[in-house]
Amino acid sequence: MIDRIVIENFKSLRRVELSLGRVNLFIGANASGKSNFLDALRVLQGLGNGFTVSEILDGKPRGATNEVWPGIRGGSARTCFAGSGAECTAAASTGPGEVTIEVRGTLTGQDAVPWALSRAQSHATDSRIESPDSEPRWAFRIGFLPSTGRVSRDRFLIDEHVIYSFPADDDHKLAEYRTGVPDRPAMSFGIDCHRPAFGQFIDRHASNVFHDLPEEHPAVVRRVAALIANAQRVEPRPDVLRSYSDAGEARRMGDHGENFAALIQAVCRKDDAKGAYLSWLQELRPEEVQDVGVSLGVVGEPMFMLRENGQEFPAPVLSDGTLRFAALAAAFFQPDMPRLMTMEEIENGIHASRVRVLVELFRRQAEAAKTQIVATTHSPRVLEWLQEEDYETTFVCKRDEETGAAEIRPLTEVPHFMEVVRKPEQRISDLFAEGWLEAVL
Repeated sequence: MIDRIVIENFKSLRRVELSLGRVNLFIGANASGKSNFLDALRVLQGLGNGFTVSEILDGKPRGATNEVWPGIRGGSARTCFAGSGAECTAAASTGPGEVTIEVRGTLTGQDAVPWALSRAQSHATDSRIESPDSEPRWAFRIGFLPSTGRVSRDRFLIDEHVIYSFPADDDHKLAEYRTGVPDRPAMSFGIDCHRPAFGQFIDRHASNVFHDLPEEHPAVVRRVAALIANAQRVEPRPDVLRSYSDAGEARRMGDHGENFAALIQAVCRKDDAKGAYLSWLQELRPEEVQDVGVSLGVVGEPMFMLRENGQEFPAPVLSDGTLRFAALAAAFFQPDMPRLMTMEEIENGIHASRVRVLVELFRRQAEAAKTQIVATTHSPRVLEWLQEEDYETTFVCKRDEETGAAEIRPLTEVPHFMEVVRKPEQRISDLFAEGWLEAVL
């Protein structure tokens, strides 16, 4: 899970530094920076996949080993912060025309297993690294130049110790591996400066370029790269959800709900998963939902279906809101769960009286699946169902009219918010609807 993120000079995000939790909710007016924050997470996903900077920003066609990558909204031409109509300017710790993103986290549970195993098997004695069974803290920072598609800086840390860094001694063809092993100096290795060093560092270890050096270093780097790459954007479209699926079963649906029915087919194969999923659907619908499943086309292709009052209702006759909620709920029962899930305007098409169900779904299922959620909303009703512990990871976004820079703060850092919201007569939904939250920033 990503615990902390710092974004500088990216779109409207002049400098944003946030601590994230399991469920993170972003609120604010249109064009306040919410979607730009999600775009920054998508940049991270592309970096984890090892794409070049230009591919991440401008798109990548389908290849033998990858699906189509649509790129970032606006492409490389609109990546840098350009406040007040000026040229792309630099934040305090960036160079001219440079975007930087830093993320921090801790590998826990199964993610930490490769670290523990490699530490136990390693004969190297690195006095600076924690004990073999500790959960490693990691940090990754990258800077890149959208105009040229080049990585300008790149470094990775484990327990606050630099493992590799780029460039090495201002040589933009070399990176430096700081082994951390006594009496072993840092080692330089060549790098393609158009893509992140993640995979290149791992490849050097796999090809035995770094002889007899700690195996735990590439193990952690590999896990972190996989973690940030394993993201899913969930933006279900009713027209897609109403379609037959091409696949018979799917372990994960597409961004817009492609192969949604195939996913339901897979969920229904397991009684416990189907029962839990059905219970969420029954919370949503005012009618009694008796069953969920698929109906089959002429060649066996599946289509989503609900059974109510003894009748089957296939996807084409269901409302947009029902289908959208069904897809959002199904995302938490995917056999192949992502580590990070992003969603925009989660309340779309869902009746206000059922918003509570949506909030509870996120809260319970995200923890059970160990999936981190970043979602946006314009709905005051969503906020009504937040608990006080949710305020630290509910973020208010506001864009400065003069500079164009977006400011993003957790509710707990909004001036006077906690004292106001604790008054018995004051509702958080009213503060949001009336614009009070943005006004006091």
